[in-house]
Amino acid sequence: MSEQHTYRVIVRGTWEGLTEEARARLLAEAGEHGMTSMRFTEEGSLSYEPAPLKHFSMRYVVVSDAADGEEMAGAIAQDRAETTLGALGYGFRDLRSTVTDLDTMKVNRKSRSRR
Repeated sequence: MSEQHTYRVIVRGTWEGLTEEARARLLAEAGEHGMTSMRFTEEGSLSYEPAPLKHFSMRYVVVSDAADGEEMAGAIAQDRAETTLGALGYGFRDLRSTVTDLDTMKVNRKSRSRR
């Protein structure tokens, strides 16, 4: 069995071609998708600013084979974002992702002498 790593992925994009219905729904739900909604989850959490309604981000937790690396984790998250946004009827473009491998992330702890 191959080693699994856990990745945190932020997928960013730009709204494009939103219907009036989709735009109205996004504006009505904006309070649920602000700073306090930013969580890394397997299903993803959507966040955006309502004014101007231009960009968005989605945060994901992706668990995949370490051998596949960060590039694959980013691709998996972007695929999830495309599926979710498409199912909601939201038009978008320019998806890009930032990936952090939690299993290789170095944590700098303050030494006791510095406290």
